[in-house]
Amino acid sequence: MSLEINHDRCMHCGACVGSCPENSLFLREFVLEVDESCVECGTCVKTCPINALKLRGV
Repeated sequence: MSLEINHDRCMHCGACVGSCPENSLFLREFVLEVDESCVECGTCVKTCPINALKLRGV
C-alpha cells in the first residue's frame, strides 16, 4: 500500500496534517508532502473533506 495524494484536488486545508497520529504529513509552500514515517493507517484519508487522499492497494 501507499498513500496517494491528488495534488490538483487538494485545497491545502491542513485537516489531514492535524489528524495524522504519526505526524507524517506536512504542508510546505502549499504542497502536501508525506514522509517515510507514514504507517498508512488511513486516518488522513478519512479526514480529508474533499477526498484528495487515498490508499493505493486497498
